[in-house]
Amino acid sequence: MPDVTRKRLRRTTFIYWMLLCYIIAALAWWFISLEKQNKQIADLQYKSVAIEKDSLSHTGLGDKVFAIDKETKRNTRKYVAEGITFFILIMIGAAFVYRSVRRQFKLQQQQQNFMMAVTHELKTPISVAKLNLETLQKYNLDPEKQKKLLRNTLDETARLNFLTNNILVASQLERNTSKSSQEELDLSTLLKDRLHDFRNRFPDRIIKEDIEADADVKGDALLLQMLINNLLENAIKYSPKESPVTAILKKYRSGIELQVKDEGPGIDDEEKKRIFTKFYRIGNEATRKTQGTGLGLYLCRKIARDHNGDISVTNNEPRGSNFVVIFKL
Repeated sequence: MPDVTRKRLRRTTFIYWMLLCYIIAALAWWFISLEKQNKQIADLQYKSVAIEKDSLSHTGLGDKVFAIDKETKRNTRKYVAEGITFFILIMIGAAFVYRSVRRQFKLQQQQQNFMMAVTHELKTPISVAKLNLETLQKYNLDPEKQKKLLRNTLDETARLNFLTNNILVASQLERNTSKSSQEELDLSTLLKDRLHDFRNRFPDRIIKEDIEADADVKGDALLLQMLINNLLENAIKYSPKESPVTAILKKYRSGIELQVKDEGPGIDDEEKKRIFTKFYRIGNEATRKTQGTGLGLYLCRKIARDHNGDISVTNNEPRGSNFVVIFKL
């Protein structure tokens, strides 16, 4: 968290605790004042009874004193009950406000991190593509080098297109402005097409598959492609180059299961609870080496749920992560 945000959070927290202490002190003062007033009223009543004691019988005097004691204790109990009720309500409200403020600061920080990541992610492929095209323009390279530069440029533009699509779809899904088409699709063919594209983009990577044919689902082809793309991008990004990435598609009576496995470092149990949150990225912002915007897995969950499914992550054996998407039929 940047120093400016941390300072603002500390200042806000300090003001919050000061106000809470003031409210609790005011509540305590209110109780003390009422109790003091209650005792003063009781003392006046005792004095009044003392003045009238000569005209009262012993029984009548005892009854009046008993009534005064009873009324005093009843008022004390009432003040205590009201004070406890107010205190509980104040603490519940204070906890809610404190959590809301912390959540808002956390969201603001995530949005700042997202903007920094997007700026970097957009700038890098544009700079690489520009440099490659300028090199082709200035120098008379042999056909093999030209082909390599052009392929690199196409890869960077594909990455740029992937990023902008993620941002656009995330915005549309958030505002419910994305009108997804519902058509009969063969998820098996869709997955094979995506794997073919990734093998062309990453010829040095080992990409395995175990796909059952005719896995029909009803949904939006573009959104399902984006879901698969994000899972494969993640698996490739977070696993060593020499390790395989495996895509599995299985059919069951109750639905269709898609798995994407990698042999990367894996994900901690605490992180597993957060990785599908918008803008959330694993690790420390200052030391993180991998690229990303924190939208990919958030989009995967949104798309899966929009297609009557859900996504989860488990540990892969012997190492790595296994993302599982289940579409219910």
